[in-house]
Amino acid sequence: MILRAAAAVFVKDLRTEWRTRVALNALLLFAFSVLILVGYAVGPTRLALEDRPIVNSVLLWIVLFFSAMTGLSRAFVNEEETGTASALRLSAPPAAVFLGKLLGNLALLGIVMALVVPLFLALMSFGIAAPGLFLAILVFGAIGLASASTFIAAIVAKTAAKGALFAVLATPLLLPPLVAAVTGTRVAATEPELAAGLDAVRLLFAFDGIMITASFLLFDAVWRE
Repeated sequence: MILRAAAAVFVKDLRTEWRTRVALNALLLFAFSVLILVGYAVGPTRLALEDRPIVNSVLLWIVLFFSAMTGLSRAFVNEEETGTASALRLSAPPAAVFLGKLLGNLALLGIVMALVVPLFLALMSFGIAAPGLFLAILVFGAIGLASASTFIAAIVAKTAAKGALFAVLATPLLLPPLVAAVTGTRVAATEPELAAGLDAVRLLFAFDGIMITASFLLFDAVWRE
């Protein structure tokens, strides 16, 4: 029942986004704009060889983080603006709504990352020594960004200053996984062994598990409010 309802919410959001492309366009526009600025201001030749792994790791996750802040905050805004939130509350259980919205945000973020990450690696001449570790960091990092963004989007959907409040709540919450993602990316760029970055993967996995579990437990109160 929950999975079927979640799939229905997910498909509905995909169809809505395909018609409007508001969130996807915002994500891509911001990401590509920052990529151009980073490439122009920093570039691969303006960094000392020993500084490239950490600086590029930080820049990559700054691009992904602020891109997520730009587009994923709208997960519940459309429901409130179009007046469909009440119908959604009646037609689907809270857990299904959250899961469907989470899958929608993951799909959006996945599309952006699939385009932005290869471009960033090429633009900055950023080599990866451990692609398996790098992929794990990207996957768990994306899940963390999407899950936290989805839950916070539900909290701020009815407020007047949605964008500002979303950033205020999301930044401190996502700081620990972002630090782990940056660390894991740096290790993936310098260490060919997967074991060297396992601590970062474990931290991201733990954050994802805690965030998703807490969101499912608390979402009912937030959604019914």
